[in-house]
Amino acid sequence: MRTGIFGGTFNPIHLAHLRLAEEVREACALERVLFIPAATPPHKTVAENVSFTQRLTMVRAAVAGNPAFFASDLEAQRTGKSYSVQTLEILRRQAPGDDFFFIIGMDSFRDLPLWKDYRRLFDLTNLVVVGRPGLETVEPRQFLPVAIQGEFCYDEPLKFRHSSGTSVHFLKAKGLDISSTGIRRLVTEGRSIRYLVPPAVEEIIMKHGLYQRPERK
Repeated sequence: MRTGIFGGTFNPIHLAHLRLAEEVREACALERVLFIPAATPPHKTVAENVSFTQRLTMVRAAVAGNPAFFASDLEAQRTGKSYSVQTLEILRRQAPGDDFFFIIGMDSFRDLPLWKDYRRLFDLTNLVVVGRPGLETVEPRQFLPVAIQGEFCYDEPLKFRHSSGTSVHFLKAKGLDISSTGIRRLVTEGRSIRYLVPPAVEEIIMKHGLYQRPERK
């Protein structure tokens, strides 16, 4: 099975996340996409101290209407930091026959050498590197980690093949210019987030008073 892996804090998940996943699903002919909220992100804290359970609940509500989208609590099933390489190793053991496609933004891909055991990622999964709105992906070879550029060969436009057999795909997605930070700010200010998140996610945010100032709860 061709499986997309989409990780993040999803604090909260919004329509740009869903649209991005749908574009990647279509471009890479994926049969399913797993949304995996980070339990304990290694490189940043979870803003507003929103719990993993609350973020997972929002993800489940957001993907409920798409038969190809699934929410996973995998990263809450183990202790310690939520390192992507460990998540992928677990997924590889659970579904050894799957062909994985790890979805990552261009900004995160540029920081890949800072990730734990980042070289191991290319043995475990294909990578789909998505340029955010306004971010050019011309001459993508320059974005490959310098230390391992020799492990790749040019395959086709915007695609490089790793010596392990996996590939790095650079995708120019149309996307939507929406951010979780902006949504949290709007809620804090008491403004509408309609049409930025799925209605079910908005309902959860309002019901539980997420991101609101204490006096608004």
